[in-house]
Amino acid sequence: MSTNSIILLILAYFGVLVLISYFTGKEDSNEAFFKANKSAPWYLVAFGMIGASLSGVTFISVPGAVEVKQFGYFQVVLGYFFGYLIIAYVLLPLYYKMNLTSIYTYLKERFGNISYKTGSIAFLISRTVGAAFRLFLVAKVLQLLIFDHIYIYEGQPIPFPITVMITIALIWLYTFRGGIKTIIFTDTLQTLFMLVSVVVTISFLASALDLNSISDIYTNVADNKLSKVFFFGDGNDPQYFFKSFFAGIFITITMTGLDQDMMQKNLTCRNLKDAQKNMVSFSVILVFVNILFLTLGLLLTQYAEQYGITAKKDDLFPTIAMLPEIGIATSAFFLLGLIAAAYSSADSALTSLTTSFCIDIIELDKKPKQDQKRVRKQIHILFSFILVIVIVLFDLLFKDVSVIWELFKAAGYTYGPLLGLFAFGILTKKHIKDRYVWIIAIVAPLLSYFINLYSEELLNGYKIGFEILIVNGLLTFLGLLFITKKTSID
Repeated sequence: MSTNSIILLILAYFGVLVLISYFTGKEDSNEAFFKANKSAPWYLVAFGMIGASLSGVTFISVPGAVEVKQFGYFQVVLGYFFGYLIIAYVLLPLYYKMNLTSIYTYLKERFGNISYKTGSIAFLISRTVGAAFRLFLVAKVLQLLIFDHIYIYEGQPIPFPITVMITIALIWLYTFRGGIKTIIFTDTLQTLFMLVSVVVTISFLASALDLNSISDIYTNVADNKLSKVFFFGDGNDPQYFFKSFFAGIFITITMTGLDQDMMQKNLTCRNLKDAQKNMVSFSVILVFVNILFLTLGLLLTQYAEQYGITAKKDDLFPTIAMLPEIGIATSAFFLLGLIAAAYSSADSALTSLTTSFCIDIIELDKKPKQDQKRVRKQIHILFSFILVIVIVLFDLLFKDVSVIWELFKAAGYTYGPLLGLFAFGILTKKHIKDRYVWIIAIVAPLLSYFINLYSEELLNGYKIGFEILIVNGLLTFLGLLFITKKTSID
């Protein structure tokens, strides 16, 4: 595809999103922005959450990692499934019972104001880092495919920071009015684009590899050494089954169940029953969608080997998808799928960051009514600029990496305090000395980092992987025990 064709495709795509925003954002109220007036159909929320959960990171990194990781990621996906069930039947009843807008209000009711602020700040850091990782990946692809070919002065292409600013500005354009109410509908459309893109690409690759039926594709995958799913042999292997499985459970509990971004969508459902139907159906569909991505990764790897393509990891899918022999239609669907996957996660992240900061940090509801909407819009712009800065920093720090693994590493440190706080609140009836909680939330990730750094020396060769999240949450839990009061909840 030519640069002009790509630009026209992207403009048309965002034109549709802005049109959706126009119709869904007519009610420019905080209630619609934060909670969609609690009227979102559960099936739309469930379908849209697929795209928000997977994101551009999964779209690019999971297929790109198959060559090295094989199908080992599916062990984590199985953990995801059970994690979603815990969210549906443990966390959602709690959130609906308390009628929450921000889920961190629970910490205020359970422990006190410092715990509440600590949990909110932990989320703001976690989601900013997570959203930046996701947008970093799509911005790099857009830079490679478009902006490196647009020259602005003396033969110099548009610099990466400008690409990032354009990327964030597009999100702001269709979310600044309707917020979560708009995102429920745009995520549904974006998930559809993403899934169609994967199916179209698999179809092309299968044809190029002389796989003429679903049965042929299945046999090809089953007989290939890269389709190995379960790793039981070496407990020190980062892909060892039980490490991956339990990491998947806790990644889901924290990155979905304790994440304002993902839970804000669930809290737009009419009632708890609808929210639970959304979560359970979403978890089942997600298993099969991840199988599609892994299959895509195997076929991409085979295609690269057959045609002498040297691209690896996160460069594999974009490189193959934009080859002239792939065809304009497949390239177009790849671009739509990538942009849809990235933006379906990032747009809700920007909205949830705005929501959490407004409600949890500056307590927007206590400000004069006439100022609330103006302040919300200012915070929305503020977080747009913060994301730009963080993504540009990532460009300096992360080069030849598979972004999904870096994302999970970061999550292990940033979400650990949230895991410990919520686990302590739900599993015990103890009061704590609220004023010391912020210290625990800083010390636990630092200890986790050093334990991870020296794990092989401390644990007889055992190398910690994604389960650093569990270690971090456990350290937070133990730290809270040290600041427990003698009284307990009746």
